[in-house]
Amino acid sequence: MAIYRRKKADGKFYPHWWYRFKRNGVYVCHNTKQSNKTVAGELENEHRSKLARGEHGLRDWRDVPTLTAFQEPFMTAIESECGNGTAKFYRGYYASLLTFAPLANARLDQIDEALIEKFVMFRKTQVAHPEREGSTKLIAPATVNRSLATLRRALRKAQERRVIDRVPKIKLNLKGERNREFVLPRDREAEYIDECPELLKDLALFILYTGLRVGEATRLEWRDVHPDPVGDAKYGYVQIREGKTDNAKRTVPLLPRLAAMIKRRAATAVDQFVFTQCAPTYLCRLHGRVREKMGLPDDAVIHSLRHTLLTRLAEVGTDIGTLKEIAGHARSSVTERYVHPSSESKERAFDKLEAAYPEIAAGVQELHMKASKREKKSRK
Repeated sequence: MAIYRRKKADGKFYPHWWYRFKRNGVYVCHNTKQSNKTVAGELENEHRSKLARGEHGLRDWRDVPTLTAFQEPFMTAIESECGNGTAKFYRGYYASLLTFAPLANARLDQIDEALIEKFVMFRKTQVAHPEREGSTKLIAPATVNRSLATLRRALRKAQERRVIDRVPKIKLNLKGERNREFVLPRDREAEYIDECPELLKDLALFILYTGLRVGEATRLEWRDVHPDPVGDAKYGYVQIREGKTDNAKRTVPLLPRLAAMIKRRAATAVDQFVFTQCAPTYLCRLHGRVREKMGLPDDAVIHSLRHTLLTRLAEVGTDIGTLKEIAGHARSSVTERYVHPSSESKERAFDKLEAAYPEIAAGVQELHMKASKREKKSRK
């Protein structure tokens, strides 16, 4: 038992007792705030007992799992909290963390900023698709950032479970990540739909005017589509029963152009799905061919159709809360990243400002005129 009192500069002692001991190579030092030495000793013994039971965050190192061993507990937690899409995302990127042996074999309490930096340098030198013969393209910065986001969430989950007491700082600002900000111009919409092959044509139009994710649209069943208005509603609607998160469960209005398309497809339906079942990756390849044919930028992916709808809704004055519900996002901050105002929409916003406060515009104009007159007089 190491009970002591600290000495003041004048040689006298502070009234409170402290204790200090070493556990698993870590020194524990604490002020009991007690002037009774016996009570202070009892507090020290209680602290030692709690550490032995792992109740104070300083667990025995033999109880801390490696990153590899923590994979299944982490994925079990993710699968219980999130949808299948999110769980698949984390499982894939967790596997990418385990490709770096020093990180995979490290105990969670040994993962620090230095080890994370070594992982980043390792991933930046890896080929994106090693299974493809002759592939030399390196892993994109965005992919590395997603791996880091997965590691951060895993460590935070470990901290919640009191497996570790600290989560190292993990920055997701690896330079070179591209933000997809493409919005399909209205004057090229008809051209895009016309260029789409039959398998993609109706699906692309549907995503463009409902904002559904590709996976949500391909899993859509006839029982969830109601093209005719119900009650006092103006439009029909589509119901999303499950998605990436609980917020993905929602209803989205169906415009008349979509209702007509749905009824046309219903007449020739062969199974319970509204659209032909195929992998989203195949649909992305079909979209890629259309993109190349139209000369659209690389960031014009099929998911951009979802961005396009949310941007158009924002430009006509839809509030962020309504946009969040339509998109099925968990947070408004995520929705904000889907809205990409055009130069024209920004100018229209300033036009509305000028129209709303004409007296301010007139007053500023008058000030300019007076300043111009003063400048002319000073020149004379």
